Amino acid sequence: MSRSRHSCPCPVSILMEVLSGPWTMYLLWVLSTNGPTRFGELKRRIEGISTKVLTERLRMLEQEEILYRHYEPTVPPQVTYGLTDRGQELVVILDQLNDLAQRWYLSPPVEPLAADDSASQIGNSETGMDVVVASL
Repeated sequence: MSRSRHSCPCPVSILMEVLSGPWTMYLLWVLSTNGPTRFGELKRRIEGISTKVLTERLRMLEQEEILYRHYEPTVPPQVTYGLTDRGQELVVILDQLNDLAQRWYLSPPVEPLAADDSASQIGNSETGMDVVVASL
């Protein structure tokens, strides 16, 4: 999508529109962690993505200059995709999302409170306001 095709002139809205497509962030993360990758390898690494959607995402990201497509006219042809300088700017954000996902989804589950600890009172003696917090 070129800038002229975006419905909103707000830069954050444009970027979110580009990145929020199906599989887009995961595709970028795979490229950022594996480096330049051929189409078939991307398809294997992104379990569940259809060939059609992968092709659409790659074309859109190439059009946005976030990734590049390198074509080698061999038999069979070799097409490799990688992040451009613009795409490399997203690597820090992708790494932060990866760190957050590791903490959220690989950390041990939080232990439930004991029955007598199911509610605690937080008070502010200066204002006289008290809040009761109950666990679910």
